[in-house]
Amino acid sequence: MNFLIGCAIWAYKGWVGEFYPPKTRATDFLHLYSRRFTTVEGNTTFYATPNPETITRWANQTPPGFEFCLKLPREITHNGLLQPHIPHARNFLARMRPLGKHLGPMFAQLPPSYSPQFLEDLTTFLKAWETNITPLALEVRHRDWFREPHASNLTAVLEKLNIARVLLDTRPIYSGEDDPQLHSERRKPKLPLQFQTTAPFTLIRFISHPTLEINQPFMEEWVTYSQRWLQQGKGIYFFVHCPIEERSPHTARHFYHLLHQAGVDIPPLPWDDIEQSPQQLSLW
Repeated sequence: MNFLIGCAIWAYKGWVGEFYPPKTRATDFLHLYSRRFTTVEGNTTFYATPNPETITRWANQTPPGFEFCLKLPREITHNGLLQPHIPHARNFLARMRPLGKHLGPMFAQLPPSYSPQFLEDLTTFLKAWETNITPLALEVRHRDWFREPHASNLTAVLEKLNIARVLLDTRPIYSGEDDPQLHSERRKPKLPLQFQTTAPFTLIRFISHPTLEINQPFMEEWVTYSQRWLQQGKGIYFFVHCPIEERSPHTARHFYHLLHQAGVDIPPLPWDDIEQSPQQLSLW
């Protein structure tokens, strides 16, 4: 599929009763999630690497076409220079390969302390990644990466190595009068957004405001860019976050419907096709 959409997680108890049927067991979360959306960001691997049994279970619980976009462990990306951790990254990739066709692009999120002065280290790490086997996307958070000449230097490296740029859009949460991240454990950074693709696909992380109307102008802008990139033959992975995680699934669904209403050629959303009766868990 050329367009996949989902959230950052699937194991969220706060979704039980609406997104998931009442009394849904935690062991059924992934099964149900993967029959509503087509991808998940998989933040869990940033904190801990799953064992082989868990990976096999993930693959068995999800339908054809569903993809995991897993984040590289923090021991790799948040532990100084990247080059010394190339063997660890290769090992992590090897451990995830049993996901088979369910394994989508992975992404590396670099900390704010990782600045353009480490471009040579970053380039060495990216060259070692086997993009022909598993695509990779990169998210940078040091502000200098968004300034010249560093922005152009990074773009050149990503384009040459076929690495996608993660497009982190935090504008919605900084646009309202309130602070939706007030009680969040991990605040998202306020960084410039570059509407630019550097690979055959792009990975978009849309940090939505809990109030749907505040997101609307930004989502309409993403509809325009999505349509353009899809017409160019690029793949899109679109992930919706929210400081109030209960809102994420419905905001993602709303964005999908905006695309559909605009006539963008995208696959059907599984959520729209399933029986919506919350009592029919046994049928799913």
